[in-house]
Amino acid sequence: MMNIFIRADASIEMGTGHIMRCLTLAAFLKEKGAGVQFICASTIGNLIDYISQEGYQVLVIPESNDKLLDALNTIEALKHLKADLVIVDHYQMDWVWEAEVREAGNFKIMVIDDLADRNHDCDLLLDQNYFKAYEKRYDELMPSECKKLLGPKYLLLRPEFYQDTGTAQGISAIKNILVFYGGSDPTNETLKFLESLNFIDLSSFNVHVVVGLSNANLELIKQLCGEKNINFYVQINYISELMRKADLALGAGGVTMWERCFLGLPSIVTIVADNQKESTEAAAEFGAVWNIGWHENVQVPDLVESLNRALDRPEELKKMSIKAKQLMQSDMQYNIHPVVEAILEVLK
Repeated sequence: MMNIFIRADASIEMGTGHIMRCLTLAAFLKEKGAGVQFICASTIGNLIDYISQEGYQVLVIPESNDKLLDALNTIEALKHLKADLVIVDHYQMDWVWEAEVREAGNFKIMVIDDLADRNHDCDLLLDQNYFKAYEKRYDELMPSECKKLLGPKYLLLRPEFYQDTGTAQGISAIKNILVFYGGSDPTNETLKFLESLNFIDLSSFNVHVVVGLSNANLELIKQLCGEKNINFYVQINYISELMRKADLALGAGGVTMWERCFLGLPSIVTIVADNQKESTEAAAEFGAVWNIGWHENVQVPDLVESLNRALDRPEELKKMSIKAKQLMQSDMQYNIHPVVEAILEVLK
């Protein structure tokens, strides 16, 4: 049996995206008979309990801002365990961390990244995002023998996303709006959206607001949703169901933007982190999303204007839906996820 360890963190500051996409990959690997465990630091806002509830053992290591010390802590956690592959999904780690871990146990190393801003020492690299000239982003950042998995073809979506990719292409009016700005929403976009509803007629559609357990304003958001008779959800594992029912979404860039695009769900996107800027702008230029800009510049009137535009022009949403599915190659069929296939090849 393959023994695979995933080094990833979640926190109030960094959000939950790393953990959620790693859980998706873990599920695919588990399905193929691999043993998968997580290695997580005890950060504030971590998802260690959640990972455990999903059925994975978690090796907890001390939090450290020093990547070399983090590597040593990771090696210590692995000391008496058999590992074939260590997957790292963490912006703080680079070739220094990877080389140290590789040397300690002669492990294969896989990196999940989307920044292309640092060197890597790995056997496999995954960047599932769409950028202009995405095929060449890592050419100077890693060994030539490293296998690169680049672009939307390799998107890590939970199995339920592949069951049926049909969605809002035929909409004539907006009936359901989905709002999800990531697990922690550190820039408080959800509260901004809820304020914008004071200036919108809510009588013709339903609103569904989703937050994660690490959202610092969870209780306030819950209260406001109750006051406005809005559907409220916390740390759900069925967001694809809500996406399929929705005619429009508001959210951040990043992984959930690609999930929405894959299902053809038109979305109004706010950029909430530096690493979302380039990919969100590229997706908007393709016509797959509406990009309303950097979060500090997006104010309540901007959200009101965007919502009214969407409500008044469903034909624009239909075009966006079609372009989003084209970008994500949503009609692609396969028996085994291409990322899993590449991992199995590396471990032969």
